[in-house]
Amino acid sequence: MLQKYQNILVPVDGSYEAELAFKKAIAVAQRNGSDTTLHLVHIVDTRAFQNISSFDTEMVEQVTETARQTMEGYVKEAKEIGMTNITYSIEYGAPKVLIAKEIPEQQKTDLIVIGATGLNAVERLLIGSVTEYVTRTATCDVLVVRTDLDNKLALTKEQKKAAKKD
Repeated sequence: MLQKYQNILVPVDGSYEAELAFKKAIAVAQRNGSDTTLHLVHIVDTRAFQNISSFDTEMVEQVTETARQTMEGYVKEAKEIGMTNITYSIEYGAPKVLIAKEIPEQQKTDLIVIGATGLNAVERLLIGSVTEYVTRTATCDVLVVRTDLDNKLALTKEQKKAAKKD
């Protein structure tokens, strides 16, 4: 029996890993039928602004506007591929909790499609991976994307840098 997903959540941040997750999520949604909804979310991590002594709302507005443009680009791309039920939101707060718990509860998410972490071993040790947290604590299925649509292993940061130089 094939699992049918109705509400798919895809956290995107403009990274290569998020791009792979977005493309896989579209493929999953299309296989599940036209009544499947794809919800994209970009989280503005408000903790990043806590250390700025002169907190500037203009900075938050700039980050939000960049996120909005990115999200609208994803929506346009999905619609060009044939997706009809696609929404997005820009949220503010701690990405781990929002992606693993709050947004899935609000959206009635039954699948989270998330890119594998872009952090190195030291960063994971110090701050932890959002992906790792989501896979441990989410109450719905989680698909961690490590490959492209041809199921070829995604390039590492070093491989991507080397490819750009060529």
